[in-house]
Amino acid sequence: MHKIAIINGPNLNLTGQREPEIYGAQNFEDLMQELKKTYPSIAFSYFQSNVEGEIINELQDKGFANDGIVLNAGAYTHTSIAIADAIKAIKTPVIEVHMSNILNRETFRHTSLTGVNCIGSVIGFGMHSYKMAVAQFAGIL
Repeated sequence: MHKIAIINGPNLNLTGQREPEIYGAQNFEDLMQELKKTYPSIAFSYFQSNVEGEIINELQDKGFANDGIVLNAGAYTHTSIAIADAIKAIKTPVIEVHMSNILNRETFRHTSLTGVNCIGSVIGFGMHSYKMAVAQFAGIL
């Protein structure tokens, strides 16, 4: 069985409640159920933290034992050299996702420090961004 980890950064625990006009009304529990139903041959894990070091620990933990990682580092995307370095240090391929189109938001969101070390990025499609990343991994596995 293949393994894919979904790792989310700060404030994504509020998805479904926070700024639904940007992030939508669906929560991650519903997304995970949908992914498990769509891809029964993939074992999914889910992790969310508002703490940079915990995200790095999770990347290191999953980065040598999984077939793929879907990462939404939230605001750390634009600020965290440490998370970028963690992605570079692991062997598991990472796809960066963002629910909003970071390129049509504030200027500081246009730069992704983490994306440089990812195999690709999916931005701007809400929860569907996660589905697109998983579909890419499913096609590779």
